Amino acid sequence: MGPLTEPYSPPRRARARGFTLVEILVVLIVLAVASALLVASLERDPRRALAGEARRLAGALEHAAALAQWTGETLGVSATGSSYRFWRRGSGGEWTGIADDDVLAPRRLPEGIAVGVAAYAGAPVPADAILPFRASGRNEPYAVVMVSGAASAVLAADALNRVGVTERAPDPP
Repeated sequence: MGPLTEPYSPPRRARARGFTLVEILVVLIVLAVASALLVASLERDPRRALAGEARRLAGALEHAAALAQWTGETLGVSATGSSYRFWRRGSGGEWTGIADDDVLAPRRLPEGIAVGVAAYAGAPVPADAILPFRASGRNEPYAVVMVSGAASAVLAADALNRVGVTERAPDPP
C-alpha cells in the first residue's frame, strides 16, 4: 500500500472581524423605526391633537350629565388653562373632585392646548366657575372653548345634554 496520509481537512481560515449581514440589518431596522417615530412626533398636526382632545372632552361631558341622572346627584365641570376637572356636589353644597371614575378623572391637556368655559345659559362665566349637571337632567346650554395656536374648537351643549364639537381652522395669513 501507499504511504499513510492524514485525512483531508480544508485549510483553516482566520475568523473575519466585523459584523454579519444579519447584525447590520437589525441595526438598520432599529434606526429606521426610531427615526420614523421621531418624525411622527415632530410633525404632529396641532389641529389633529386639538380635535382629539375636543372629542374626548365632549364624551366626558355627556358621560357626566348622564351619570348625574343615573346617580341622582349633582356633578360639575371646571375648565381653565391647560386642564379640566369634574366635581361632585356634597349634601352641604361643597364641591369635591371626582377621582373614582376613569372618564371623569382630572385631565391635563397636551402642551399648546388650552381650555376654558365660554358661556353658561347664554351668559359669560368667570374662569373658575363650575358648570353643574343636575340630577334632573334639566341643564342649561353651555359652551367650552379649546384653543391650540390659531385653531379652536367649540364644544356646545344643548338642553338635552348633547355636546357638539365645531372646529375652526386657523385663518389664512
